[in-house]
Parts: sequence; structure tokens; C-alpha cells
Amino acid sequence: MAKLKIEDLKKIKERIHAETALRDGSNRVKVTVHMGTCGIASGAKEVMDILMSEIEAAAVSDISVTTSGCMGLCSREPLVTVEILGQEPIKYEYVNPNKMRQIFKRHVLEGEIQTPFVLARGAEVVK
Repeated sequence: MAKLKIEDLKKIKERIHAETALRDGSNRVKVTVHMGTCGIASGAKEVMDILMSEIEAAAVSDISVTTSGCMGLCSREPLVTVEILGQEPIKYEYVNPNKMRQIFKRHVLEGEIQTPFVLARGAEVVK
């Protein structure tokens, strides 16, 4: 194995910091990729990878990315929730990499909800 140089370590640090910064903090948009076992088996990992690459390509820094466990809707996986500040959350179903690209570009960046992919609008209410 080759020795790492200081420059190599700095690049690794910057890359990791950039990746984790997207998952933290309060931003304009929060995107949750539901990654329970059922979600992962249905392709949620690939959806997450595409989301992260789209964020990087768009060079935006006001988006928070999180994961969650199973929502109990295994037959609708992969599921993604988009929350834009001041708007109701939107839950998308059967998300694949192409749908994630479209959701990111049109909903997250432009504010246009992608109605054909929507499972639900709003937050759950416990009574």
C-alpha cells in the first residue's frame, strides 16, 4: 500500500466533510431516503447515491440529506420524503435513480412537485 501524503489526507478530509455536511444542520430543504431493510432491498442505496451525486453536481449547500428506517409501507419502497421550508412534506413512492434525478431537479431545485410519483402529502398526525 502506498504511503499517504499530507495533501492526500487533506483531500480525504474535505471530501468527507462535504459529504457529512449535507446530512447535518438546518437548511432550506431536507430529503429523507427511507433505508430500512425493505428499502435497501428495493434499491434505496442506489437512490441515495444518485441524490448525493446530483447535489454535488448542482453545487448546492442548502440541502440536508437524512435516512430513516422502515415506514411500514414495504410494498411502496424505495420511499423518499422531501421537506421544503414552509411547505408540507411530500412522500414519493417506487423511487428509482431516474425518478430521483427528476425529483431533485424539478421539486428540490425548482419547487415543482412530481405528482405522478407522490404517495402522500403532509405529516402524519398521532391522536
